[in-house]
Amino acid sequence: MANQKQQPSPETQADAMKIARATQKPGQTKEQTKLIAQGIQKGIEQYKKQQKAKARERDKFRKKQQKEKHTTVETSDVQVEHQVSYKQHWLPWALLAASWVGFGLYLTQFAA
Repeated sequence: MANQKQQPSPETQADAMKIARATQKPGQTKEQTKLIAQGIQKGIEQYKKQQKAKARERDKFRKKQQKEKHTTVETSDVQVEHQVSYKQHWLPWALLAASWVGFGLYLTQFAA
């Protein structure tokens, strides 16, 4: 790409001419209006280039964040696998034993 001049889009040219005509001063020649339109057109093109560059940077940043998040999730999964513990709490077993004792007492009281 050796220094190629890209032709501006017809929409950009039309917008620039529309703005130039809207700001035209009394006694201004067509040539002056064309020059103003060209300046506006260059400004619009420069603005579009800046917005594209910002969009690319945002996209790169978003992809980088997603990649970091993905690697963080993978490392946290590995850590969780090492922290798994099978120790059971004593309360459920105590409640089970108490319920069996209660059931046995109930049977001895009312079954006889």
